[in-house]
Amino acid sequence: MLVSELMSKTVVTVEPDTTLADAARIMLDRRISGLPVLDRAGKLVGIITEGDLIRRPELDTAGEPPNWLKSFLMPSTLAADYARTHGRHVSEVMTRNPVCVGPDTRLGDTAELMRRRRIKTLPVLDGARLVGVIARTDLLRALSLKLIATQPKITDKAIGDHILAALARERWAPKYGIRVHVDDQVVDLEGIIFSDDERQAVRVIAENAPGVKQVRDNLAYVDPGSGMAIPAG
Repeated sequence: MLVSELMSKTVVTVEPDTTLADAARIMLDRRISGLPVLDRAGKLVGIITEGDLIRRPELDTAGEPPNWLKSFLMPSTLAADYARTHGRHVSEVMTRNPVCVGPDTRLGDTAELMRRRRIKTLPVLDGARLVGVIARTDLLRALSLKLIATQPKITDKAIGDHILAALARERWAPKYGIRVHVDDQVVDLEGIIFSDDERQAVRVIAENAPGVKQVRDNLAYVDPGSGMAIPAG
């Protein structure tokens, strides 16, 4: 999937001279976590998010005053930090040069970018033009639809083949000793695993096979150190 398939095309924006009170009210009223900031020419100059408003003296969350050494060595840095925590307008608090994606960015790349940079909302730019925003909630909405989607009728043999093929693709999965039996879309797993994480992952593969109603775990655990086998259950 691409960003263009999930992004919100109706974008609520603010200007640099918008007050923080108005920006916070808009986020609360619209139930959104971030607002792109556009200048008078419509150019994206920043984004203001919930994270930009966390450290505030009004909430007693601005942090402790700097010690004398830091004040002496880094006055410019401290001045910038003061402006961010005490500013009254969007331009004083917003994140400049925000991370953006394009409409044709793959959804997997977008999700990884959000995870790695700890970002909840990304502006979507087509060239220099803001065409939308995509947020974590958009990804969750798409996921929920996928999870509840009605699975097509599939044969027991096709289910078993799907599970075995999925196991064969994963480097961590046991390549031998896992037996899969499917009867009326109920999967029985038998064989040997070497950790609880391995057990859980094998179960997840089976649960994700199209058409599966239930998975019964009959896997036996073998301790890699001692070789002791612990039967299923």
